[in-house]
This record gives sequence, C-alpha cells and structure tokens, in this order.
Amino acid sequence: MGPLSREAWAQRLGAFRMSPSTFMAGAESEDLGRDLLSDLRNEKLSEPTKVSLLALSLEYPDKLWPDALAAEAAATFLLDTLLLLPPRPSALRRPLLLAATTTLLVGGALSPTSGASCRLLPLLLGLALGRDVGRGFGPTSEQRLLQATACECLRELESCKPGLLRGSLGLLRSLSGQAGPIQPLSMLLALVLRNTLVVQSRSGAGLQDLLVAGVFSPGGGSWDWTLAEEADDQLLPQTPSWPAAEKEPGLAGLEPSPEEARELRAAVAQLLDTSYLLTTVAQAQLLWLLGWALRGLRGQSPVIFKPQLARLLGTAQVTLLHSVLALKAAFGEALFTAQDEALLLRRLTLAAQHPALPSPTHLFYLHCLLSFPENSPLGLEGEEAAPLLLGHQLCRSLMPDLLNDPMAFLARLHLLCLLCAEDEEQEKGQVPSPRQYLLELLAGLRQRAALDGSPQDLATLCFQASYLVASCLAMQPSVVKPLIHGLSQLYRARPLLAPRFVDLLDRVGPELGRPLKEVLWQEVVTRPGKGEALCCHLQILEKVAEGGAHRATLNFLQAAAIHCTDWGRQQALLRVCQALLRTGGGDGLADLLQGLARQLEDPDGRDHARLYYSLLVHLAGPKLRVALGPSLATPTLASSLVAENQGFVATLMVQETPPPIRLSVEPHRAKGPLPMLQLQVEVLDPAYSLELRFCVQGQLYAPLKAIHIPCLCPGRPAHPLYLPLQPRRPAPAQLHVQALYTTPTGLTCHAHLPPLTVNFANLFLPFPQIPKGSERDFFERLWDSCLPKGVESCVWCPLGPQGLEALVSHHLEPFVVVAQPPTSYHIAICLPPDSMLLLRLEAAQVDGVPVVLRTNDWDLLPLAGDYIRGLAAC
Repeated sequence: MGPLSREAWAQRLGAFRMSPSTFMAGAESEDLGRDLLSDLRNEKLSEPTKVSLLALSLEYPDKLWPDALAAEAAATFLLDTLLLLPPRPSALRRPLLLAATTTLLVGGALSPTSGASCRLLPLLLGLALGRDVGRGFGPTSEQRLLQATACECLRELESCKPGLLRGSLGLLRSLSGQAGPIQPLSMLLALVLRNTLVVQSRSGAGLQDLLVAGVFSPGGGSWDWTLAEEADDQLLPQTPSWPAAEKEPGLAGLEPSPEEARELRAAVAQLLDTSYLLTTVAQAQLLWLLGWALRGLRGQSPVIFKPQLARLLGTAQVTLLHSVLALKAAFGEALFTAQDEALLLRRLTLAAQHPALPSPTHLFYLHCLLSFPENSPLGLEGEEAAPLLLGHQLCRSLMPDLLNDPMAFLARLHLLCLLCAEDEEQEKGQVPSPRQYLLELLAGLRQRAALDGSPQDLATLCFQASYLVASCLAMQPSVVKPLIHGLSQLYRARPLLAPRFVDLLDRVGPELGRPLKEVLWQEVVTRPGKGEALCCHLQILEKVAEGGAHRATLNFLQAAAIHCTDWGRQQALLRVCQALLRTGGGDGLADLLQGLARQLEDPDGRDHARLYYSLLVHLAGPKLRVALGPSLATPTLASSLVAENQGFVATLMVQETPPPIRLSVEPHRAKGPLPMLQLQVEVLDPAYSLELRFCVQGQLYAPLKAIHIPCLCPGRPAHPLYLPLQPRRPAPAQLHVQALYTTPTGLTCHAHLPPLTVNFANLFLPFPQIPKGSERDFFERLWDSCLPKGVESCVWCPLGPQGLEALVSHHLEPFVVVAQPPTSYHIAICLPPDSMLLLRLEAAQVDGVPVVLRTNDWDLLPLAGDYIRGLAAC
C-alpha cells in the first residue's frame, strides 16, 4: 500500500477516533501503526498532517503498538525520524520526543536492555541540561522549547519509574537559577528530589553527594535502573492529597549528615524562591512535593516555608489556598502559629459569604471550614467538630437560609449542626441560640415542603436536611424530638411524600428510626384515606409494621381492602400482610388473609392471600422466616406471584448446587435375571429425600429407574446402592447422573455428578442353574448352537504370576460350567438381552493360555477380545 494523501489520512483518522475498538477489530487495524510511521517520512505530507499523526500515537499508543516488541520498534523508528529532520525549524521535533517517550512507557519497553531507551534517555537529559547533543539537533531558536519538552518527558519517566534520575539530581540542581524554562525544570527537580529522598530512606542509605553537580556525559548512564525497578508502583501519585500521604511511613529512616542537610535546605530554598514565577497549579504541586519531601525528615524544620506563607496567606487563588491548608495539615503548629490559624479561619469565613463568588468556589470555602486542620484538635481522630477558634460570632453570617443554593444550604447546615453539637453551656446567653435557629429553620423548610404543588427539589432538600441533622445530632433529644414531631406533621399534610419517608427510615440510625416509625404508624392507622393517599399509607405501613399484628393495623387493612379495587393497590395491601408475616404475624392475620382470599377481585391478589394464609397456618416461625427472608443468591424474577421477595422465590425454585455426594462403581458378583451395578456412596454434605436419576445417551439401554434415599449425612456409613441395567445391546456405556435433594435449610436443589462407566464385564450374567452331572453336555449344546449364525475366534490371554487357576477364580468363577483345574476351563456367559459368550481355556502355558471363544453375536467379538487380553492387567 502506497503513501496516503492528506484527505485519505483525514478520513482514516476520523474513522479511528469515532470508535477505536471497532476500527482495530477491522481489516485495516494491522497496517495503521506501520502506515503512520512510514508516512512520517513522506515528503508529500505537510507538517500539520504529520503532527496530527503523532497526536494519534500520543492518545492511543496501546492500540497502535500493544506489546513491548512493537513499542520498541516504533520508538526506534521515531528516534531515527527525529535525527533525520533537517536543521531548519520544524514542528515535528517536540511531538516526536513526546511520542517516543509515551510509546516506551505505555508499551512496557522502557528497560536497560532496550536500545530505544538507551538512546532516548541521554538525548532527553542532554536537551534538558541545554547541552549539545550532537548532529546539529535543531536551530538555536528552538532549543528553549525543546528543553521544556525534554523536562516534561523526563518528569513523566521519573513519575512512572521513581528513582530513575536519582544520579542526575546534582546536574538538574545546577540548572536552577540559570537561563532556561523555569517551570519545567523546577517541577522536574522537585519530583526527582522527592523520589530520591523516598528511595534513599527505604534503602537506608544517605544522600551520598547526590545533590552535588557532576559531569554530564552524552552517552553516560546517570540513571539507576535497579532502584527504579524496586520503587516502581510504590509511591503515591503527585497530587496534593495529604490524608493519603499520611498513610506513608515517611522519611524517618533517612538521617542526612550536616553537610547533606545544608545542601538539601539550599535546594528546597532555591526552588521556593522561584516558585512565584510558576503557574498557580504548578506552584500548588511544587509545594506538595517539597512539603512531602521534608515531612518527617530528621533535622529539617518546616520553617523554610515561612516566607512563602507570608505571600500565600493573602492569596485569592483557590488552588494555592488548598496547598496552604495541605501544609497546615502536614506540619500543624510547627509551621502555623495560633495567629496564622485565626487568620486562615477569618479569611475562609469571609470568603465563604462573598456574594460575587461562584457556587463551586463558595462550596470549596465551606468544605475547608468543615474539614479545617486544627493545630490542637480536642476530639478524637476522625471525629467531626467545629474548629475551636470558629466561634458563634464569627460564623453568624454563615448561618443557612432558605434562599441559599441547595448545596450551599446543606454545607452551611452541616456547619450549624457542628456548632449545635457543642455543650449547651456555651449557648447560654445567646438569643437566639444556634439550636433554636436550627429548629426554626427546619420547621420553615418543612412548612414549604408541605404545600400542595411545591417542587420536588424542595422536598428533596427537606429530607436531605433532616438526614444531616439526624446524623450529626442523633444524641441530642432536644433536637431529635422536635424533628420527629415535625416530620409526622409533614406526612399528615402531604402523604404523597411516603417514598421519601421510606428512604429516610432506611438511612437513619435507631435513635431517630424507632420513634419515627411509631409516630408514622400512629398517623396511618388513625387517618385512613382513599385513592392515592391510601397507596401512600400502605407503603408507609409496609415499612413500619411490626410483629404481633396490632388490632389497629388489622382494622386498617380490613377497611382499606374495600377501596383496593385495582391490581396495584391490592399488591400494596398484600405487601403489608407479607411484612406482618415476616415479623411474626398474629391471631387476627389469618382471618384477614382468609377474607382477602374471598374478597379481592383480582385473581392474582386472591392467589397471594391464599398462599400467605397457607404459609401462616402450616409453617412455624423459623421456617416462615426462611420462606420469606431475603436471599442474595437467588435472582429476582418478574413473576407477579413471587417477585416481591427473593427468599420466597428461593424456596419455590430448584437451585443448582455442587453435588452433595460422590459415586463410584464397585465390583459385584453377578446374579439374578438382570445385570446389577453396585454403587458406593461418599457423602460430602447432608442431603434429605435424595433422588438419583440416571440417563444413557442413545438407545443402548432401556430407561433406568431412579434411586431414592431418605437421608444421607457425613460421617455416617452409607449402604451400597444397586442399579438394575436393562441393555438393549450388550455394550459398555456412560451413565449421566443427576441428584435432586433437599438441604437442611429446606431448599430444593439439583446437582450434576460425574458420569459413571459401565464396563463390558458389568453386563455378565451366569446361565440358570444346570442339573448336576449334565454340565458338559449343556456346554457342548451351547457351543454347537453358536454356529453357523455366530462366530468363532481364538485369542491369546496373557497370564500373570498367579497362573490360570487364580485368574479364573478372580474374574470368571461364577460363569465356569466345566472345570479341570488347573489346566482346562469351559465358561458360559449370558449377556442380556439374548447374547452369549462361550470360552474354552485349555493347554495353559507359562506366559499365557489360548482361548477359543464362540458367540452368537458378531458385535461381541471385538469387545470379548479386548476383555480377554486385558484380564491379566486387572
């Protein structure tokens, strides 16, 4: 395939971006990566088109080159293309560097044995240091951009392979303060410094003059692959997340010498002094990296960050303020005084109420107040509490208001709840107190939610606020009691909010849940309704109904049954009955279910009522709870009869389980009119009312009868089982076995057991009893009757060390008609339904005996030959 045009590439790239997976599954997928690389050297394509091709390799390197070999070859080609570019300015150099780095990293080809890696690393380091990498690598005007790109590539390599650039730390530090791109160099140096400290602390080694600048060698190896491999995937991502960083063991194992400590402080100070030149996001990440590097390091005081705090405490940038709070969470009072803490709280409080702030920024400041890292918190670790310096006067302007945005309202309400959770002694003399204001606020919110036609968002906010208050102030009776009373009044005014009440009951704890259930039950049974209100009452009653079936509940249900004329209301009524069944039922519930079985118009409802009545009458409490209890192992069905409870579905369905027993075929002495298979049972799990079903594929055997066993328990001896066989043709077969049984919990299960093999010898039967003295004549008549319709053959039967007499006694004794031990035996075997096999074993030798056989069934000949030849091995 020749080079593609610009239009062809545009069409091909568009198809790929539309659905990369679909494109890679097509016929053109194998050629995409190869064509992309080859067309990078196509002089007919413009540089913008080639840049778009390289952009594709940056976005989808795993699809273009999915394995290490392909990634290695692609990176080598990209580096060759980079070196072949003419010395004039080109827009391809930087994308080629990024593409080669990304391909090696994503493809897993970055290693000391990779030729592309050994070429790329010196090239990137030389460009980052501003050194001459040879062969006129680009014009002078492009060097600054290439230096920044090389720093970004090295930072990506160091992020994925921590410690890789450990040996280049001194060289990178020597560039700080010189002419060049400040931000890429600073970010690279901060990351390498942080990773070096972590790797050195884990290995127990010092800094070993790593901070001192060395000599750059264009083909040198200033990277340590051993440390990179050991530290791979063990460090935290470079994101400002101090709570996650606190889980790390820190740098307690690193004890730098005084000279190393002085060099380390100088390196950190050098980076901090130029940090104001970086973007806000880069400054935040730099502060996080340096703060993490110094956190827990012996002999290093965080006071070095003080000059930056004087600049950052007054910042209006949210990102930088977050970094300041991260430093406070890391160092606490070692870096922040009480005055700094008070200043931060005042700034957050004032910013959180600024009217010109957008909603996300407003929520950020409120979240910082709620999660403020105090110097000396009084509560337990992880316990929510308002900051000590955040008094009622300071946050008075942050009190929630019904005019606030919903998210801001909830955040402010959370802050108010934390203030109310303090001792009541602190509220004396305050008019109004925070607790009183909270109760009035909730009352107003419920009043607005109770209005007919009020928006659903307002109802949602009301219940969110109620849940928040219940979570924070569950142990405050002065708040919980008015809250419960107000919620009962809200339900009385607007029963259509029943689904939200049910959701609230599912989420709150018992401190609010139990009393709220009682008042809602009282509201339902004392105020019966009709129509839509009745459905809401039934939904609440299903949730709050308790065991014992109070007479008021049964009376309510009996009265409600008259108004339940459609299927939906009848199902809601029966769900309440089911809830009463699950919690114990009562004497009056049986009468109610009998009445519903006759009264309800819908046949599905009558079937439900009749079924529930049968369960209540015939099952005791434990079994009834098993039948109605939840079961996560059973899938939900769509049937209207059993869909309301998965546990009840489990009791009605036959579930597939692992087999509770193991079967094996045992040797059996043939007798009777039919062959009999003796089975030995090994019990693995208890099984009751066990039924074993046997099936043979094809028409070899007549249908086999099932075997029934009342009970099997592990540890108890199991009697052998006997399975009669009815062959239609005397041939071996495989029996497929299925077990149907009941578990101790009352569930009906079925299991597939491993197949059983019926051998040729399992079909042998002796002829009926022969009159004594006529055995030889009887055998001769059978022998003559086989021909001419049958067949005669001769087979050599090997003998083991036991000899012929032992072989016959062990395998063929029931079928011997005439015997002259130890040299001659005449054997007659009956094979149902109407076949026979006759054997003459005479003139035995040391290693075997010739066997002359006759049969009236030609199909038995190969089976008999294999059986005789294998007797010695049995």
